[in-house]
Amino acid sequence: MTKLTILSLLFLSFLFSTDLYGQKVGSPETEKDKSELKFLLNKDGSHYVKATFLNQIWLRNTWNNPGTTVDGYLEDQTFDIGLRRTRIQLFGKIADKIFFYTQFGNNNLTYLGERKQGLFFHDALGELEIMENKLSIGTGLTGWNGVSRYASPSIGSILSLDAPLYQQTTNDATDQFLRKYSAYVKGKLNRLDYRMAISKPMAVSRSTVQSALPAEQALFAASPAGLQWHGYYMYQFQDQESNLTPYNAGSYLGEKSVFNLGTGFLFQKDAMWFQEEAGGEVAYSDLALFSVDVFYDQPLDQSKGTAITAYAAFHSNDYGRNYIRNLGVMNPANGSLDGGSFNGAGNGFPMMGTGNSYYGQIGYLMKKNLLGSWGTLQPFLTSQLSNFDALDDPMLMYEYGFNWLINGNQTKLSVNYQSRPVFTEEATGIFQSERKGMLVMQFQISI
Repeated sequence: MTKLTILSLLFLSFLFSTDLYGQKVGSPETEKDKSELKFLLNKDGSHYVKATFLNQIWLRNTWNNPGTTVDGYLEDQTFDIGLRRTRIQLFGKIADKIFFYTQFGNNNLTYLGERKQGLFFHDALGELEIMENKLSIGTGLTGWNGVSRYASPSIGSILSLDAPLYQQTTNDATDQFLRKYSAYVKGKLNRLDYRMAISKPMAVSRSTVQSALPAEQALFAASPAGLQWHGYYMYQFQDQESNLTPYNAGSYLGEKSVFNLGTGFLFQKDAMWFQEEAGGEVAYSDLALFSVDVFYDQPLDQSKGTAITAYAAFHSNDYGRNYIRNLGVMNPANGSLDGGSFNGAGNGFPMMGTGNSYYGQIGYLMKKNLLGSWGTLQPFLTSQLSNFDALDDPMLMYEYGFNWLINGNQTKLSVNYQSRPVFTEEATGIFQSERKGMLVMQFQISI
């Protein structure tokens, strides 16, 4: 019997132990309970186990970077269909002070990927509450991260098509899709929401995003890593946000009045290495990242249900000398001809690096039932501007589109166009040469 079959049977047995609304048979229901898969462990509901499911399906056309190849064949543009994220969460409070959280599933399943891939754990943690709301401690594989709000995004409520992935600063280099082996503390002190963590970075030798050998530009060092320290602090001026899990909402769809000012950091001594010249001695440098950001989510007209969501962030990132990383989300290509572009294959572009980055997004929730029983619309605009030390021109990426909220974030269809810069490496530097686009339609189903 395969692992997937065992997990499926366990999940089905959980569902069959509840009624159709996720409420334990024989216990009183609330309207909220009817939309949840929830099993109560005691009469007052303070002890419980809850399950969720999410699937994000992408239909996409990508205008590929110059020189892109698919299995060795040149391809100017690629249409594909894939699973951006498929996730199951199982979590709950099993005693007065004990909380557990697990999340498993998969990311980025495409026509180029391995077939019959298995599920894996994104999160698996245990947490002990020391002082109610004020202080909890936990450990495991977890997303309790600094350096900023969307270092740990709630994927089901993202405002635009995707989170600002540059904020997941060590993604798959020394972590697993932003999750780290960590010990953490978190809580709320009046209006200050805080999290701090100490993490053991994952081995670079097991990473697929960079070489394990040093180069003239800084890379994550493949030598045994020291500890990583990080934290994030939000002062919440209006409604309080939940910190039950690490993941921060992208949009509340007018259900909260939120205004937060945040700041965070990440530090790891001698995390990076480089060579002064090819074949020369290896030198080390620290990884030092800092951010400030602001999040605003406000209902505008209660009778109409309109609302605005806005977010802005500044990051000062020191990854070491001229560190730069090209990243293409769910890349539809797997090769590039020599001299094609600095970006590499498919939809990649310089997303992370040493230097300063500015990010902003804004969305407007139109009146409820704008489309009758088919819900309403939420147009959005987002952009990242970065001045990376390794590039001679600024990096400007922007996106725009809309969410068709058929049933809030539980059932929504999103359309998004992304414009990204293409850079060319010349004898005198690395300069922007043109722009390319990507058009995506995402269908999201969540329970």
